[in-house]
Amino acid sequence: ATMLLGVIVRDITDPFFGGAIEAASLEADRRGYNVVLGHAHQSADEAVALWAILEARHCDAILFLGDLRDRPDLVEDLQNTSIPVVALWHGSRDSGIPTVSVDNRAGIAAVIDHLAGLGHTRIAFAGPKRLGDITEREEAYLAAVHGHGLAELAGYVEDVANDYAGGVAAFERLMALPRPPTAIVAPTDVIAMGALHAAQRAGLHVPDDVSVTGFDDIPVAAVAVPSLTTVRMPTGAMIRAAVDLVIGEDDPDRDLHPVLEPELVVRASSGPVPALAGAR
Repeated sequence: ATMLLGVIVRDITDPFFGGAIEAASLEADRRGYNVVLGHAHQSADEAVALWAILEARHCDAILFLGDLRDRPDLVEDLQNTSIPVVALWHGSRDSGIPTVSVDNRAGIAAVIDHLAGLGHTRIAFAGPKRLGDITEREEAYLAAVHGHGLAELAGYVEDVANDYAGGVAAFERLMALPRPPTAIVAPTDVIAMGALHAAQRAGLHVPDDVSVTGFDDIPVAAVAVPSLTTVRMPTGAMIRAAVDLVIGEDDPDRDLHPVLEPELVVRASSGPVPALAGAR
């Protein structure tokens, strides 16, 4: 009988998860597993129906990609099954199932250190107010800004959807502030790409007029115009760690919540603070 690895994805529209699915497929294949892919939409009924389908197909283990703590029904179902489950990019707060996380605080701290080193003091953040990784990245942004002794200016945290349109909206609102930021930190590359597009549409140059940074290092980040400064996730290593947790040897001493280190990738979208910023 073929062994099945179930992979449930929270947000199939974010290209980052496309790369994660590919990594999971490669890792499953390497270990003689086939992948069953499911998508947990926003609606509770769909996810529960999906879970029933996956359960009916007798998966031997399940990876959940993305945050599902706003779906306690699903978490409870996962905890009550005999099938091993692990969640990735779920945020590191304990929700009763094994998780593999990235060190969001370290990733954002590296971004803020980089921008502060370039002379930026007016640094804004744009991302959705929701659970998991993105919330952790916002908390890390606030901590890093305070750590550098930078003022938290009114209107500098934008609550927008995790899509290109969200990045556009955030950019337009931030740059319309009486004291616009000189750098915009996005918790995903998708939001950052929207901001790059909005800058071009507004006739502003990145990074001469404003710097923009992302997080994830999706493939298109390297070919964006300008290429995007971002935080690279150790996606392959995270998937391997997760698959080890669900189908590896059952070692009583193993860490059920490993946190892996990301890496700052400096490209062309971040540069020195604009010379006239102080006068604006």
